[in-house]
Amino acid sequence: MANKILMPKLSPTMEEGQISRWLKAEGDEIEANETIAEVDTDKATMEMTSLEGGTLLKILVPAGDNAKLGQTIGIIGKAGEDFSALLDEAAPAANGKPAAPATAKPAEPAAKPAEPAAPAAADQSEIRNPKSEIARLLVSPIAARMAAENGLDLSKIAGSGPQGRIIKRDIEAALAAAPEETPAAGAAAAPSFAEVSDVRGASAFREENTSKMRQVIAGRLAESIGPVPTFYLTVEIEMDRALEFRKQINAMLKEEEKVSVNDIIVKTAAMASLKHPWVNASYRGEKIRFYEDADVGVAVAIEDGLITPVIRAANRKGIAEIAREVRALAARAREKKLQPEEYTGATFSISNLGMFGIKEFTAIINPPEAAIFAIGGATATPVVRDGEIVVRQMMSVTMSCDHRVIDGATGAKFLQTFKQMLENPILMLM
Repeated sequence: MANKILMPKLSPTMEEGQISRWLKAEGDEIEANETIAEVDTDKATMEMTSLEGGTLLKILVPAGDNAKLGQTIGIIGKAGEDFSALLDEAAPAANGKPAAPATAKPAEPAAKPAEPAAPAAADQSEIRNPKSEIARLLVSPIAARMAAENGLDLSKIAGSGPQGRIIKRDIEAALAAAPEETPAAGAAAAPSFAEVSDVRGASAFREENTSKMRQVIAGRLAESIGPVPTFYLTVEIEMDRALEFRKQINAMLKEEEKVSVNDIIVKTAAMASLKHPWVNASYRGEKIRFYEDADVGVAVAIEDGLITPVIRAANRKGIAEIAREVRALAARAREKKLQPEEYTGATFSISNLGMFGIKEFTAIINPPEAAIFAIGGATATPVVRDGEIVVRQMMSVTMSCDHRVIDGATGAKFLQTFKQMLENPILMLM
């Protein structure tokens, strides 16, 4: 009997995926659990496996096209069997139109095209370190994020999902029922691309389709600039002792185990955040959520995007262990083999462009995190010490802060502690 191949949920925040390429062609035999396609999600390119064996009878979503969660992207069955009925069911979704009414036996329930069918324990709020969070309401990740972004009180919203779970359409209904704000008082409008006519005589150009990851990066960062009130704090840190500290550590390690300056920065930021818990927190409407451990996101540049693998409980790990994890996660990120739990749920992030010769920059907060640290390169700089001009290795660090969580003095005190620890690494042991 022929069956539909549906677009699966390959990351916690995925709402749709783009078929990067099919690894099987129509007519090919497929074994159960065999990889049949690569899907470009909001986070990475993931492998999609078949739940059953059979013949790939039809590809409905070609490579390069997008498909919503649960949308029929192909048909599998026995060679030669009639699957026209499945084609009729899948046609509306494949054409990007709303699913047919319930009486027409649609491929997916029309009321909930993008919501998971059953509430899982880890799916009641945005995916994070389970030991440091307690879900109080049944709410999907999409709904939780939308509510936080729009300042909605989830306790006042009735859920229409299974067991009263609050889902995306409930948030949309609440937003539609809210009084319309004036442009000056409301949130910033979603960014759009304004079509303009080609300029006569303009130089030749080429265009490439943006990947799903690039689209999500653009949306999330534009979203951050809009509803997140951000301010920036910059500090100059003398890195000579930290560099000597690194040299001493590496003298005891094998070549493939040596630590980087960034590994020391990750550890230092994690330790400093324990002394300043508002930095290791997130804005949740009427509540501020504080995290027990520092789960540090480390920005890694990959082809056509950026991803932030997470070092869980970095405050509890040694620098050498952090270095091993960063290397392993970065390698898997560049191979696009990270699992969702490896790149979601950071409590704050670090972006380091020092290795590219960048002295100073600002980074954009990735909601719902309340802070991100932009690390510049350490350079030999003349400074005054005890009335004399000396040369020191100085590094610039700029902290982007969500003002709903972090006040100026709070961020400044954190940077003061962070600076003291890097300039005197022994303080990390105290």
